[in-house]
Amino acid sequence: MKLHHSSPNLGQASLWVMGAVLATSILAGGSAQAGSSYVIDASHSEAAFQIRHLVTKVRGNFTSFEGKILLDSGNLEASSVNFEIDASSVNTSNKDRDDHLRGEDFFAVEKFPKITFESASFKKSGDDRYDVEGTLTMRGVAKKVTLPVSFLGEAKDPWGNTRAGFETEITLNRKDYGINWNAALDQGGYILGDDVKVEINLEVIKEKPEMKQGE
Repeated sequence: MKLHHSSPNLGQASLWVMGAVLATSILAGGSAQAGSSYVIDASHSEAAFQIRHLVTKVRGNFTSFEGKILLDSGNLEASSVNFEIDASSVNTSNKDRDDHLRGEDFFAVEKFPKITFESASFKKSGDDRYDVEGTLTMRGVAKKVTLPVSFLGEAKDPWGNTRAGFETEITLNRKDYGINWNAALDQGGYILGDDVKVEINLEVIKEKPEMKQGE
């Protein structure tokens, strides 16, 4: 087992998930029309994380995730966000480390295949900035979190789709979700840090209303 590979990424992955959910949530608080529904364009989105390993930082991400935002701009608190990540899609560009992260020491993906976030409230905290509160569930542990999200703008693509962008950055303690693995160093200290920095960038697409029958 390559300890230096497995430890960092898992903690970050956890944070990442949180971050990803957060970014999605802010979307719900963005400048969209009431009752609008948005879905994440995973091919133009990223959920990244980093964690300290010895004297440097290791980065990773999740490659499979999905989510939907229902936005009511007239009553922000009525908006909602549901986000789901496939925990087995954790990727740090190292097979041995990724296999370790999927195992019992970290995500335990066979027992807990999904990481989820469900919003509870949205609060405006500044220009194009929102605090999104909700429940993050990972590795069987559910905790309330508040995510700071920034709305990056809205635009139409060449195919007539309305797209919006969001980003968030947050630091979480992996041990809060039962991700406790570590290894002591002979000179003192541990291989892996507890704090995981999560950076999420999301591009979302506004769903078009279905054509009425006969049209």
